[in-house]
Amino acid sequence: MKFFIDTANLDQIKEAYDMGVLDGVTTNPSLMAKEGIKGVDNQRKHYVEICNIVQGDVSAEVIATEYEGMIKEGEELAALNPHIVVKVPCIADGIKAIKYFTSKGIRTNCTLVFSVGQALLAAKAGATYVSPFVGRLDDICEDGIALVGKIVEMYRYYGYTTQVLAASIRHTAHIMQCIEVGADVATCPLSAIKGLLNHPLTDSGLKKFLEDYKRVNG
Repeated sequence: MKFFIDTANLDQIKEAYDMGVLDGVTTNPSLMAKEGIKGVDNQRKHYVEICNIVQGDVSAEVIATEYEGMIKEGEELAALNPHIVVKVPCIADGIKAIKYFTSKGIRTNCTLVFSVGQALLAAKAGATYVSPFVGRLDDICEDGIALVGKIVEMYRYYGYTTQVLAASIRHTAHIMQCIEVGADVATCPLSAIKGLLNHPLTDSGLKKFLEDYKRVNG
């Protein structure tokens, strides 16, 4: 499973890259605003800065909600860097835009997916990625991980090549569950990825090793 980091923070992106675990980045204007990056020009410059670090795909989100606006924004975003994947909401005009982008060789990430039916429409339109939102479904007492698993199963059954990018990942347990149901990608905070390192036997084993070394070597 590939790891994307969901942030606009360059330090975190560099840290994940230096660890050797970074396959891509998902970000959006909301995440950029948290980093104090405002204005379309500054945000697009920031997308390029991210692409200069990452060796994989970087999802950049359109703001428009109508077809023509999505096409204009998406083409401008895709022209910024070859790593850019245009992120489009799963609405009627978004599905139509995905079909257009696919015909032009522009890769897409269909976002805000909350059902198998939505995921099916995105795949039929040619989306490169589809992003079911795990945490937001859990927030309303629905099973986000189960949805990821159902989409994976549907794509395999019908032979769609769209990759399932599990989004709205809240913690390390979500990552492990995404692995179990066969998600292609998980996009998550760096803290959730680093949480995979934690195990009490690793800590106790290292402590004992160091104690033994000190006892033998003084």
